[in-house]
Amino acid sequence: MNKKLSLIFLGVLTLGLLAACAPGAGFASSEDIRSMNVSGTGRVTIVPDMATINIGVRTEAEAVNEALEGNTAQANAIAEVLQKMDVAEEDIQTSNFNVYPADRYDPMTGQVEGSYFVVENTVNVTVRELSQLGSVLSAVVEAGANSIYGINFSVEDRETAVAEARQLAIEDAQAKAQAIADEAGVKLGNLINISVSSNDMPVTYFDAKGGAYAEAAVPIAAGTLAIVMQANLTYEIQ
Repeated sequence: MNKKLSLIFLGVLTLGLLAACAPGAGFASSEDIRSMNVSGTGRVTIVPDMATINIGVRTEAEAVNEALEGNTAQANAIAEVLQKMDVAEEDIQTSNFNVYPADRYDPMTGQVEGSYFVVENTVNVTVRELSQLGSVLSAVVEAGANSIYGINFSVEDRETAVAEARQLAIEDAQAKAQAIADEAGVKLGNLINISVSSNDMPVTYFDAKGGAYAEAAVPIAAGTLAIVMQANLTYEIQ
């Protein structure tokens, strides 16, 4: 019995010695490393050079084929107008097409008094000559478009602006880290973590006249866009 207890005690002692000699034993863990996290912002203001508009045609008729024929005629008229205004075929893309029945109600009684069919056709149109945007809007409305869902301004070479904003964000974070270290009387060590994210929201600045294209049939102000990037850096502190 005593021999068994001795063997058990010897085994426990051996395990303890091995654990003490294990790699990393006696050294500070990663949780003990002093670090500092800073964030920086990079902002680049750009002038948009293109726009995307959602143009729709909605038709109604008692028979579905009549609604389709009317919608097709208006859509073709719009396509012809866009081609005449040098909008490339690849810049016209169908985004939505719906055909569905609907009830017609008596406005006095609220009772259903009949039904009809609705056809909706929406296309995304990219206009690369912003000086023509107002004229394009006027032309498609005259050709039969009865719904325009919005205008989104952008730039064709967006990546260049994003790269510049990212670099500015990193430089801003680096400068802040160095300033904090100097004020705290410490030295920056290795950069142990970095993350960059986009936080850009289209910010539009209108000119003093409220419109950038006074000669256009529909006055449109493109303004400017802000590309914003955020950088988070983590440094060791020595």
